[in-house]
Amino acid sequence: QVHLVESGGGSVQAGGSLTLSCESSGLTYRIDCMGWYRQAPGLEREGVATIDSAGTTTYADSVKGRFTISKDNAKNILYLQMNSLKPEDSAVYYCAAGPWDGSRARCAWWYWGQGTQVTVSS
Repeated sequence: QVHLVESGGGSVQAGGSLTLSCESSGLTYRIDCMGWYRQAPGLEREGVATIDSAGTTTYADSVKGRFTISKDNAKNILYLQMNSLKPEDSAVYYCAAGPWDGSRARCAWWYWGQGTQVTVSS
């Protein structure tokens, strides 16, 4: 059974930093993509950052230059380093994983964690 467990969320003042972690287990199927999504109250879930098996990363425009996604393949841990946090970064952050969907030329997010809350105060 696949498990993605996020940790590292919390409350921080604007301008501060947090590092989120996502520990994965049971991922027996080939996983080409891992990523972070977030959802604020009343808003749709949005992609924050992704990383593929080659280490190629993508970022939402709103976090470019402030957030860094990385992974430790030996430990099966995905990270999201968040710097210069803003109140608008407040949301529940979710870890996701899945294979590459060649027919749609995008990642298929099969697996999701339960989320970790990030709150940034002004």
